Amino acid sequence: MFDDFATGMIDVGETELFVRYGGSGAPLLLLHGHPRTHATWHRVAPLLAPHHTVVCPDLRGYGRSGKPPTTPDHAPYSKRAMAGDMVALMRALGHDRFAVAGHDRGAYVAHRLAADHPAVVTRLVVMDAIPIGEALARADARFATAWWHWFFLGQTAKPAERVIDADPDAWYAATAEQMGEEAYEDFRRAIHDPATVHAMCEDYRAGLTVDRAADDADRAAGRRVTCPALFLWSARDDMEDLYGDPLAIWRTWVDDVTGHPIDSGHHVAEEAPEELAKSLLAFLRS
Repeated sequence: MFDDFATGMIDVGETELFVRYGGSGAPLLLLHGHPRTHATWHRVAPLLAPHHTVVCPDLRGYGRSGKPPTTPDHAPYSKRAMAGDMVALMRALGHDRFAVAGHDRGAYVAHRLAADHPAVVTRLVVMDAIPIGEALARADARFATAWWHWFFLGQTAKPAERVIDADPDAWYAATAEQMGEEAYEDFRRAIHDPATVHAMCEDYRAGLTVDRAADDADRAAGRRVTCPALFLWSARDDMEDLYGDPLAIWRTWVDDVTGHPIDSGHHVAEEAPEELAKSLLAFLRS
């Protein structure tokens, strides 16, 4: 897994991030979603490495990365904090400007990175997500039924950690066949760590509070992402069922966005790596 990639723990100020990086060419940062780790990219990164310097970190709180102490406002696990980590990480690796692609929760970090640091991000790719503020503003019974875990993980009065830690494998169902043996072992190591489970819940608590507030503030102020962007969504997930044309939603947040579906279930990097890599390379070359 990740042959010829270097590994390291990089100090980004508030915490340290575990990262794998390799390849050559213009830098590309890949951000995983929940409950995955950087290893979700192990089938995609080698396809991109001949063309790009590919950087795959564990987000703060996830995998082997540091887990800063939590606070009542959940700000340490905000997408703004995670985006700041990424700027520091890439600078530590020698990249002042770079493209970023994020999936699921990583898409929210990528969006916040492009919104807060427009001089740093050259191109933005978001996968299987619309902005958190938009998703919560549109939340209805269908969303609450399909994505009830947003609200379960976001609870503080009856924390979800007690339920998840009782049987992590049952809660986070996945298989080595789907993920690949080494990626699956990395994933299981993470979900069996109560500190990681707590941090992942904090990610969702931040989503319902400070992250939504950041998106709402951007919308009220008319702030939009200005770099070229690509939106990809899994055709066999529920993005179109929930939102009709999700690309139309991103056009209200981003000045220059194109996109298309990929024939895959939700974990596109594991299920359709060749098609995903092809789409990323075409966009990054355009």
